[in-house]
Amino acid sequence: MIYNDFLQSIIFTLQMSRLELIGPQGLRTDGRRFNELRNMNCKPSVLSQADGSAYIEQGNTKCLAAVYGPREARTKAQVLHNRANINVEISLAPFSMEERKKRSKSDKRILEIASAVKQTFEPIIMTELYARSQIDIYLQILQFDGGTVQICINAATLAIIDAGIPMKDYVCACSAGCIDDEPVLDLNHLEESNTPELTVALLPKNDKITLLQMESRLHIDKFQQVMEMAAKGCKEIHTVLDKAVRENIKDLLKKSSI
Repeated sequence: MIYNDFLQSIIFTLQMSRLELIGPQGLRTDGRRFNELRNMNCKPSVLSQADGSAYIEQGNTKCLAAVYGPREARTKAQVLHNRANINVEISLAPFSMEERKKRSKSDKRILEIASAVKQTFEPIIMTELYARSQIDIYLQILQFDGGTVQICINAATLAIIDAGIPMKDYVCACSAGCIDDEPVLDLNHLEESNTPELTVALLPKNDKITLLQMESRLHIDKFQQVMEMAAKGCKEIHTVLDKAVRENIKDLLKKSSI
């Protein structure tokens, strides 16, 4: 009897999870279809004191990025004789999550994301042009609803371009997962908490992948489909980022001509 009750509770939990993630009309909790990105808004040049900056919203996840440099390294230990050192620091605002909690910069999860961002940009930024210097990338999550790695990479891309630091290409990142054997694009927090998640960072010109990060196990039969879905999202995000950069340049040219 106890076993049957336990089994029924598991089935009920799974059914509730299914209802939460996919509605009766095949729509997700936020009204999107399987292959739709969250609404995305972005704006470069939002901080006057930084060399480059950007603000991005992807759904309810919001991120502010600031770039300083290339400039003199803080310590001799950080000096690289043949290229610039890239330093990435990430912070979460105490009000960014439902649980108002201040996270330390030494938080393990924050350090993991910072490391992923740094490794993504090291081969793309032309650091060899700025030997013995340092490029600082500061990222702050103002509101959290999933997709932290991807929004940090996308915000950093805009801020680096705004700072005038040369890169080989845009770096665009997007996540994807699998719900009921169907690949889904750009997971929110509820989805990434209940499904396998794959984050891809892509160079859109040559389709080169610079980051491939798995947050949980994904069946090998679904891996290719999920990766292709994430790559498709990266190209859509590139269109949005490129439009924002071009519009910002036009605005700056108008202001300089006045």
